[in-house]
Formats: sequence, structure tokens, C-alpha cells
Amino acid sequence: MKTLLKFKRFKQISLALLFLTTSIAFAQNTPYFNAGEDPKPANKTWKLVKNMSDEFEGKKVDEKKWQISGQGWIGRAPGLFQAENIKVADGGLQITTTLLPKPITKNNKEFTHGGGYVGSIKGMTYGYYECEMKANKTFMSSTFWLINEGKGIQGCDKRTTELDIQETVGQITSDAKWMENFDQKMNSNTHSRNIPEGCNYEKGSNKSSAKIDGKVYDDFHVYGVWWKSKDEVLFFLDGKFQGKVTPPADYDIEMYLRMVVETYDWNPVPKDGGMSGSVADRTTTYNWVRSWELVD
Repeated sequence: MKTLLKFKRFKQISLALLFLTTSIAFAQNTPYFNAGEDPKPANKTWKLVKNMSDEFEGKKVDEKKWQISGQGWIGRAPGLFQAENIKVADGGLQITTTLLPKPITKNNKEFTHGGGYVGSIKGMTYGYYECEMKANKTFMSSTFWLINEGKGIQGCDKRTTELDIQETVGQITSDAKWMENFDQKMNSNTHSRNIPEGCNYEKGSNKSSAKIDGKVYDDFHVYGVWWKSKDEVLFFLDGKFQGKVTPPADYDIEMYLRMVVETYDWNPVPKDGGMSGSVADRTTTYNWVRSWELVD
């Protein structure tokens, strides 16, 4: 009888601890804003969208929320998405860049480096999206963005809308003028492309940028965006408003979160391969990601 009572008591304590842990993990009741920077209307409040938010306190990626195999996209050569480069450890999501032991050919393209892709399974439209991220030190990217899914969609909504909240690199290998200090900025963009024939939508990109104190890999920063409406997007860095952008076409299609480490043709592989740093130097870390919707 005593053994049974002890077991019941242990079970009650375990359930209480589980509830407490869950409550702590999502104890936030508002996005990360400096005092006076919260732009929400007075009659609204922020509600956390749990299936697009994560504190990364577990031991592995929650694949009920996140897809890590690319969702049909294998990466931009020479960077191949590999699930083994992604893990949850030390309270964060980590994506580590690698030099492949030998080149891999896929889709008639040669891949020499490994990156990683983490994409939300669920999507949303208007809301506030933010993450706390520290970039890797390599020529490969560290990113946080949103994009719509065209699969199974008919008509004009099959077009592509992409909302880049932060897109940066740790090592600049290009001498392009526009890339000066690219590793010391929050580089944001709104894209419209792949317009179906006969659809009256503008193709193009409208961007925003904000200066960071130091390199993007020196410390963690909070990158946020309020996707307010179809024609209004507001960017925030470390809780402070930075700029407002009108997208080139209506942003009224459901989009999905992406945390991706990839290669760019405009920031090519350096001659030494770019992977001489430590694992820590080659890793992009996300301490958390949170998505919010406005409710009455």
C-alpha cells in the first residue's frame, strides 16, 4: 500500500513538474520589444502561436513543428541540405556548416558543402515573427524568413511571396559594393516573383536594412517583423523599430517560417574552402523562435 501511495505521489509531482516546465517554456506574453516600441493597437493583445514557436529546450528537433529534410528543396549548389547538420543542444537550435568528405552530385549539380534547412509545418498570414539568432562565421548564410507554398495551389495565388527578416553571412567573399558591411547588418527584403500568366501582380523586391553593433556572429540578436497587412511590413532589431516596407505585390498569402544555412552564388566559396574554423565558428544558433497573432 505504501509503495502504491509513493508511486501516486511521484506521478503527481512528475505531472506538476511537466506542467511547470511547459509553462516556463512559453511564459512569454508579448514579443520582444523595448519600452514604448510595441506597435499593437490599444484594443488588441499578442497571442503566442505555439505550433510555430519553440524555445528549443529539448534534446532533439520537434518534428511535429519543424521539417528538416528540405521539403523538396535540396539546397543551392554547392551547399547541400543535410539533416545530420541540425540538432537541438544547450537550449538552442544549431545548424552547422561542413565541407563534404567528397563532392556529391544531385540533380546534375555538384555539392561540396553541407548546410541545413528547418521549415515550419504550419503557416500563417499576418502576425509578428521573431527569433534570437547568432550567425556562423563562414561564407555560408544565417537566415530567418517566410515564404508561401505553391504546391497544390491554383490561379494567381501560385505566385511566390518571400519575406526575409534576416539574411546574412559571416565571411564576405564578394567585392560587390552592395555587400559592404553585409556582415554587420540586419538585411531584410520583400520579394514577389513567379507571377502566373494573366495575373496582375508586380514582380520585384523592396528592402530594408539596419546596422548592428559589431559582426552578426559576435553575439545573439533578436530579429523581428510585424507582417501587419497585405501592403505593410515593419522590421525590428533587438526590440527597436527599424523601418517599414511596402511589398512589391499584395502580401496576403499564407507563409511558412524558414531557418536556413545555405550557399549563395553572389558570395562564392573561398579558395581554402571556408571551413577551417571550429564547430562553434561554423554553427548558426537560434535560442528561440516565436510567432504571434493579434487577438481582441
